[in-house]
Amino acid sequence: MTGQPGPVRVMIVDDHAVVRRGIRAYLEVLGDIEVAAEAADGQDALDMLAAMAVRAELPDVVLLDLMMPRVDGVAATSRITGLYPRTRVVVLTSFGETERVRAALASGARGYLLKDAGPAEVAAAILAAARDEVFLDPAVARQLTRDMVAPPTGVGALTQRERAVLILVARGKTNKEIAAELVISERTARTHVSNVLRKLQLSSRTQAALVAIREGLVPSR
Repeated sequence: MTGQPGPVRVMIVDDHAVVRRGIRAYLEVLGDIEVAAEAADGQDALDMLAAMAVRAELPDVVLLDLMMPRVDGVAATSRITGLYPRTRVVVLTSFGETERVRAALASGARGYLLKDAGPAEVAAAILAAARDEVFLDPAVARQLTRDMVAPPTGVGALTQRERAVLILVARGKTNKEIAAELVISERTARTHVSNVLRKLQLSSRTQAALVAIREGLVPSR
C-alpha cells in the first residue's frame, strides 16, 4: 500500500452530500479502507488537507469529483499532488468529460472512475492508487485512446494558454481583464482570443463561452 500499516485512509470530495454519504456507506463496510474525511468542494478539501498535514494525518487517497464549485477537480488535483506528493488522487467523472480527465491526469491524478461505477470498482481504484498504480475506467480509456489517435480538433487543438483564455472568455472577462489575469499584454490577449475563435471556427465570444460550458471547462450558470 502506502508503506503504512492499517487501512487505506480516504478523503471523499464532492459537492453533493448524498453522493458523499453513498460512497462513505459502501467504503465503510470494507476492512481495508477507512474514510478519513469529507469535503464539499476543492477549496474545502485544500483547507482540510492543510489542517490534516499539520497534524500529520494526511489521507492516503483523495477521491474527488471533477465538476465542483470554487476550486474544480482539475485545479484541486494539481494543488494536492503539488503540495502533498504522497497523497494520491482518483477522480470521478461523467462520460464525455475527456478534456477534464486528460487535464486531471496531466496534473497527477492516479486514476479515474465514472460516476456510475460500482462499489467494487471504487474500492479497486482507491487500493490501486494507494499502491501507486493507475486505475483507468475502460470506457473512458477507450475514448481517450481514440482522441489520441485522431488529430486534435476543437478544444483539443488549443494550447494550454489558449484553453486558459477560453475559460476566461467564458467567465465574461474582457481582453484587458484577461491580460491582467494572465500577466500578458492586452495585444497578446487579443491575439489569443482571435486564435481561439479561429481554431474553434467560431465568430463570437458568446459562442466560445457556450463551447467552454459544453466541454465542461466552466460550470453552467
